[in-house]
Amino acid sequence: MASEIIFLVAESPEGGYAARALGHPIFTEADDFEQLKRMVLDAVRCHFDASELPSVIRLHVTRDEVIAV
Repeated sequence: MASEIIFLVAESPEGGYAARALGHPIFTEADDFEQLKRMVLDAVRCHFDASELPSVIRLHVTRDEVIAV
């Protein structure tokens, strides 16, 4: 059983958010952050057997900002 799974979360250029798990083939996206949390939880539950579910899901949010010069 993994104690933790980490997702890299980024804002999508088209709007919304995309999340990709580190070390596992899990990817999901959503229109807003609250929906993304639900989608990540659902994706993790679908990917792992009940006995293998991680105890913690960590969302590492990244954001690009452009500053005009």
